[in-house]
Amino acid sequence: MAQEQERMYWLAWSRVRGVGPLLVQRLQTEFGSLGEAWRAQSAALQAVQGVGPKLLESITTARAQLEPEQLLEDCDRAQVKFWTPADPDYPYLLQEIPNLPPVLYYRGQVNRLENQGRKPAIAIVGTRNITDYGHRWTARISRALTCRGFTIVSGLALGVDAVAHEACLNAGGRTIAVLGTGIDVIYPRQNTALYHRIAEQGLILSDYPPGTRPEAHNFPPRNRIIAGLSRAVLVMEAAQRSGALITARYAIEYNRDVYTLPGSLDNPQALGCLELVNTGAQLILGERALLDQLGDIPPLDSPQDHQLTLDFSPPDSPPVVAPRPTLPPDLSPNCYRAFEVIGTEPTSLDRIMEQSGLTASEALVALSLLEMLELITGLPGQQYRQR
Repeated sequence: MAQEQERMYWLAWSRVRGVGPLLVQRLQTEFGSLGEAWRAQSAALQAVQGVGPKLLESITTARAQLEPEQLLEDCDRAQVKFWTPADPDYPYLLQEIPNLPPVLYYRGQVNRLENQGRKPAIAIVGTRNITDYGHRWTARISRALTCRGFTIVSGLALGVDAVAHEACLNAGGRTIAVLGTGIDVIYPRQNTALYHRIAEQGLILSDYPPGTRPEAHNFPPRNRIIAGLSRAVLVMEAAQRSGALITARYAIEYNRDVYTLPGSLDNPQALGCLELVNTGAQLILGERALLDQLGDIPPLDSPQDHQLTLDFSPPDSPPVVAPRPTLPPDLSPNCYRAFEVIGTEPTSLDRIMEQSGLTASEALVALSLLEMLELITGLPGQQYRQR
């Protein structure tokens, strides 16, 4: 009963506008449970790092409008399935990442060995504008990994994602699609048949509530789940500003291995991959060589021995002093607002949201764009500083 009550508060807090994954975890730490946090007085909430006047107003409004028990009943009635960190089946590897999803909705066939990390998963991501070369090697690699017993994780996008999912399914394997929409919203529509195949043979995941439509700002944050679920991330083809590079950055932050397919300098869809090599990604030199490399991934500790620890202390590294960069004149207003908050010392996502007035999704999109423009640097624990 205590577990059931706590999971309904994870669900309720996930619906509060402006409260992101890090703040939800901080509230749990500060109050001992999210139920206590939900019932806390405004003064106690405002004492929590990251809760400013504007966010407190949003929390107050949400608590007046939302009834956690009713939310849970509504999900049960609509047969909406989800995990929270209060559930024993919540994916083990996601508990390692600092910005774990407070709620993870799912549809399809659950494999508890995957949830426990005992059946290893490999992410395969890349461009929507896939070349024949990229198509051929994505299919070959996905098929080889599937036959070796790996689960394939990707994002159901056109191009590399779709090829990876299909090759896995055709080889009789399991694949996980992580969506940037609600689990009941198929995007892009061209992948409708693929979506239903995955639901029958694998798993559909999303941290967005059912009914969430495809919005550009939804997709960068979902990439953290793709990276977090996987023991390694393979980037098959990617342009210099591809969303697949965001997944690779998350993978590096989460201490996952990153591999990339070498391509030609004449191919724009290979330039992002070549840049990854320059930052330490390992080259994919064929199926056998890749399988040999992945064989060196150490086994996981027992999930029973794993404890979720949250560390909100500032990084030990000293602040970097650098001249303020010149901003492009066509930078979006949200990017300007986020950048104005970030200094030469590490600045947390919660602080950026509080001082800029941006929602979690708006802030993450703006920060991703600022990183791509090399105006800021992302640090572990969802902190950022000027370059």
